[in-house]
Amino acid sequence: MIRKPKKPLSNLYFLVIFSFFVPLAGFFVYATRNPAAYFFLGLALLADIFLLVAFHRRLQKKQSHIALLKEEYFERANLLKVELQHEWETIASLRLKIINYAQLKDLTEKLSLSLSLEDTSSTLSAEVSKLFGHKDVTVILYLFHSTIGELGISASQKGQMQVNLKAKKGDIFDHFVVKTLNPLLVEDVQTDFRFDMDKMDGEDKRPIRSLISTPLIVGEKILGILRVDSAVAHQFTTDDLRFLRTISDLTSIAIENAQLYERLETMAINDGLTGLYLRRHMLERLAEEISREMRRGRELSFLMMDLDRFKKYNDTFGHMAGDIVLKTMAQLLEENFRNPGDLVCRYGGEEFCVILPDCPKAKAVQLANEFRKKMEIREIILRRQKTHVTVSIGVAAFPRDARTKDDLIFKADEALYQAKESGRNKVCAA
Repeated sequence: MIRKPKKPLSNLYFLVIFSFFVPLAGFFVYATRNPAAYFFLGLALLADIFLLVAFHRRLQKKQSHIALLKEEYFERANLLKVELQHEWETIASLRLKIINYAQLKDLTEKLSLSLSLEDTSSTLSAEVSKLFGHKDVTVILYLFHSTIGELGISASQKGQMQVNLKAKKGDIFDHFVVKTLNPLLVEDVQTDFRFDMDKMDGEDKRPIRSLISTPLIVGEKILGILRVDSAVAHQFTTDDLRFLRTISDLTSIAIENAQLYERLETMAINDGLTGLYLRRHMLERLAEEISREMRRGRELSFLMMDLDRFKKYNDTFGHMAGDIVLKTMAQLLEENFRNPGDLVCRYGGEEFCVILPDCPKAKAVQLANEFRKKMEIREIILRRQKTHVTVSIGVAAFPRDARTKDDLIFKADEALYQAKESGRNKVCAA
């Protein structure tokens, strides 16, 4: 507030009194020498007193008017100061919003360049951590697993560092957001009556005092939760929550696109019936593995296999039964070839193949025979009838039998043809 300056009118008042009493003093001196002048001295004194009283009253009115004008002035000055302060706050708020929206533009551009879900999640957590970089916060992105329908951590970051959290499926705050589908602001977890902190026992023991969290929603579908928390109480405001909600609205579409992209990518390299990799992906991996084995000077084996008399099963039991046989074959392949680097593929129709990196040819023949025997005794029920299926396998090795990818496949296919011509349910090596 503006203070009122204190400037009394005592100087002017003294000057007026002085101008009245100087002539009166002259009359007094004169009257002491001339007694007849006392009458005029008294008249002069009465006149001076009357004039002084009149002047004093006028001066008081003038001072009251001036004081009133001062009060109005200071009142207007204080109102102008308040308005000016409000204008500065508005300007500061607009400047912050401009900065935030510029950062949101950068975030949107970076997310548009991220196709995979992993890249989208890491980009989102890193950029949100930057947006709230003026505060000591942890950013967590939870996404729903499509298979089990539960929350799971997709990304978590504090500053420039990744954070390993124990509450992999979220805590009571995350479950609250999922249940209500509303944004959440907790200024202090110790005084918020909505949550029982005793239920946090056994969950994440990070020091959490305040947090903001928003659901990631596209249409009526919830994709996950974006959460920012801090070990300091009252770290977040409603403006922070509003800003995080804007981020969530922008990023929900990017996350859904990344999930759709991964689904399409999976469909492009995985067989829809058996779930095994398709031939195109196998050819890419085989070229990579051959290059790697060449650098290491080690041996790689390749198995080509075919179900014996598969057409008979389709003709006897129908194509649905044929699908059951193919699925059984794929399941048994995945159970038997599980070493790091092993790749099982559906080559086409009833043909399958397996890449065995760092595996000598003799070992590959042994593994192929073990699988052939397991397949032979595997019981399959087709239309309530118990039946068995056999498989023929051809084995070739790099660089012993071939020097290129195509030549390796050709040698394995020749060995498979030899196994079929010699009676089926056999393993032949190139």
